[in-house]
Amino acid sequence: MSVVAAEVSKWAVRDVSFELPPGSVTALVGANGSGKSTLLNVLAGHLPPENGHASIAGRVAYVPQHKPMYKNFKVADVLQFGRRMNDVWDNERADGWLTRFKVPRRLQIGDLSGGQRTHVTLALALGSKPDVLMLDEPLSELDPLARRKVMRELLTEVTDNGMTLIFSTHVVAEIGGVADRLLLLGDGRLLVDGDTDQLLEQHVLYTGPREETSPVEGPVVLAKHSKSQSQYLVRSGGTQIDEPWTARYVTLEELVVAHLERAA
Repeated sequence: MSVVAAEVSKWAVRDVSFELPPGSVTALVGANGSGKSTLLNVLAGHLPPENGHASIAGRVAYVPQHKPMYKNFKVADVLQFGRRMNDVWDNERADGWLTRFKVPRRLQIGDLSGGQRTHVTLALALGSKPDVLMLDEPLSELDPLARRKVMRELLTEVTDNGMTLIFSTHVVAEIGGVADRLLLLGDGRLLVDGDTDQLLEQHVLYTGPREETSPVEGPVVLAKHSKSQSQYLVRSGGTQIDEPWTARYVTLEELVVAHLERAA
């Protein structure tokens, strides 16, 4: 699919194509302005693609980054609003989320902290019993401890209800041990798409004496040279190599940064 940003002659997302299996947890990663929010808006049906199509099976809930809500509503009013606006509604599920994170029902939305507003929007989304939950930078207003707990609870929702989760972030540290799939965007293009464990097994960093060519076969993601040393990040699948070269698997953060540097 391709999408043009409104009122400017620039592609916000271009030539993006992927499929996500049901029950998966996918991290949509990219720098600010890479097209993450645009892509989620297309998937949610809020923006039409200029070319191609997007389809999602089942009910969809989408929480945008700015988390729009009526500020004069009390938290309890928001749950009532959700019940009336959704044909399918699980009040126990929504209320249970608020209880776990100790969000007071009597306060108005405008009086809540940023983190508490995040929990209200998540409760509203989960109460609609989505088959696919899409979250745009969901952890941006939470402290580090709360981020871990929220992701743990969301993974429990995925396991218990068979829900598919897609969340965007520009903080790679947030996806380690959480996402089983990675979509990496750079300047509106899809740079990497795949299972995170398989991607980590495929990317190997080779370090050795300065050479103008890679010491192994395979696509070179990134090459760096000093006067006496060369490093090649190769999508080789762990090809064995003799001394003086060394080889190691990279971290997810190194993988992401390398692909972004290559695309820059």
